[in-house]
Amino acid sequence: MTAAALIDLGGDQSLLKKGLDSMTVGGFKTEITRVKKSGIDCCDFNVILDSKHDGHDHDMNYLYGPEETQEHHAHHHHHEHRSYQDIKDIIDKADITDGAGKLAHKIFLILAEAESKAHAVPVDEVHFHEVGAVDSIVDILSIAILFDSLDISDVIIPQITEGTGHVRCQHGVIPVPVPAVVNIAEKYALPLHIAEDRYGELVTPTGAAFAAAVKTSEELPEKFHIKKCGLGAGKREYEIPGIVRAMIIEKV
Repeated sequence: MTAAALIDLGGDQSLLKKGLDSMTVGGFKTEITRVKKSGIDCCDFNVILDSKHDGHDHDMNYLYGPEETQEHHAHHHHHEHRSYQDIKDIIDKADITDGAGKLAHKIFLILAEAESKAHAVPVDEVHFHEVGAVDSIVDILSIAILFDSLDISDVIIPQITEGTGHVRCQHGVIPVPVPAVVNIAEKYALPLHIAEDRYGELVTPTGAAFAAAVKTSEELPEKFHIKKCGLGAGKREYEIPGIVRAMIIEKV
């Protein structure tokens, strides 16, 4: 969603393609299209995985369905586990700018620290499941490349809205917000709002880590001009439209 919003803002797609083509992991392709969410035109950034790497990120039945759904999936999907060092090596070998590399490293360090605290293991011993899967590496590298290409100086995040309930992951069924999101929000003082009437995981660890990596303020200027607006479409289907809206603004 974030990558799509940054593309919609004018992020450099040629730098994105160059960076992704240079990655030392395979098993994926990407597609950029336009879609409608609740009738609103949005950019859609899709990471399409081969059958070996396919995950559950957008599978609502797996995320929220009954226990037998989990057992069914367990026999049909291969899960990739990667260490923090593996991911650092992938970033270092990619053909990207220094700025994009630094941001990608920062996002993954924030994630590694959050997972380290959640599971009580040293950062270097953290093994990523969902986050270490190919699509998440592609997402984070894409976000870093696109964000760096836009040359943005400050990032204002007035509020991050999370849902309620429980979600299924590799470790079992866990409460929303998930532990990694709680740890990131705590350490980086993210302005979290729990929408009591919304069931489901609205903030992923990846999204929280990106917000923590780039946020410089929570206060919008009293008056500003909107220079450009970017809308990124989500894949999961909730009652409210899954859209990330990012605006480039200029203080008046």
